[in-house]
Amino acid sequence: MSAEALTATMEKLHKLHKSLYELAVKKTDMIKTGDMDALNQMLKDEQAHIAAIGKMEQERQRVSQDLVPDLPSPSLGDCLSMLSEEDKHPLNGLKDQLSMLIQELKERNQLNQQLIYQSLQFVNMSMSLVQPQQNQSLNYVHPQANKIKHPQGMFNSKV
Repeated sequence: MSAEALTATMEKLHKLHKSLYELAVKKTDMIKTGDMDALNQMLKDEQAHIAAIGKMEQERQRVSQDLVPDLPSPSLGDCLSMLSEEDKHPLNGLKDQLSMLIQELKERNQLNQQLIYQSLQFVNMSMSLVQPQQNQSLNYVHPQANKIKHPQGMFNSKV
């Protein structure tokens, strides 16, 4: 029974991660177009997905603990070692699919992070063109002008 529960939990985890990946792909398009309102809504949707994934992961840990009660926090590999070959096969497939999906999600999130960073650099560059910083003098000043002391007047009384 625990093998079926673990398989069902892993399938739900896979579906949630797949949905999160689809959101990340949509987020890439929103970043490219600069649609900030849709991007804010997308972030809220992602947070909901992440919360659901967290709950499902807790469920997976609970089922794993029921399957392998000897270990305090059993991994999926620990559970696979306790199952028969016919129960291992679907779980191995789900594990591999989930691993690949998580890697793709990680790569997509890195792309989104780079796009946001480049957008921020563009905004900063545009702002500096519109409002340049005033700490530079616009007139030419000789580099040693501060070192040379000029007499106060034209008449030198010591001569």
